[in-house]
Amino acid sequence: MKRQWYKQFWPWFLIVLPMCAVAASLFTFYLASSGADSMVVDDYYKKGRAYNRDLTELKKAAELKMIAHLSYKDDRVALTLEGAHNQGEGIRVYFTHPTLEQEDHHLFMTADAKGVYRERLATPLINGAWNLQIEAADGSWRLQQRIYLPIKDELIINAGS
Repeated sequence: MKRQWYKQFWPWFLIVLPMCAVAASLFTFYLASSGADSMVVDDYYKKGRAYNRDLTELKKAAELKMIAHLSYKDDRVALTLEGAHNQGEGIRVYFTHPTLEQEDHHLFMTADAKGVYRERLATPLINGAWNLQIEAADGSWRLQQRIYLPIKDELIINAGS
């Protein structure tokens, strides 16, 4: 007497393999559609054109012989500037993480009476690599460098390096 098909091993084996492939493809589709890639830019053409403008700002900082002294301790950023810039002008400071957009910090800083720019961050910067940009409030010059936290004492950022 023969057993029914649903009591045998091979039909179930042949059914389960394609079902596993379907389940894996549905899970892969879910992963691909659940989060947008923040590193991909929609307006890539405008970003490419803005790159040339960025170079002129960097060259202007080199002409002004800009040097920034940065210290970061206990969620406090302290910054002093050297060079032929307007003393006491407002600056914008951007700490951008290479991969985690939600960790980015954008600061507008003004100098105190001693010419030191100080700011306390609401959330601390995580240790690791960061892209640092320091620019004039009017956008006339810019310093930028990849930095690595934690900083022991002071970090010196030279224009053109």
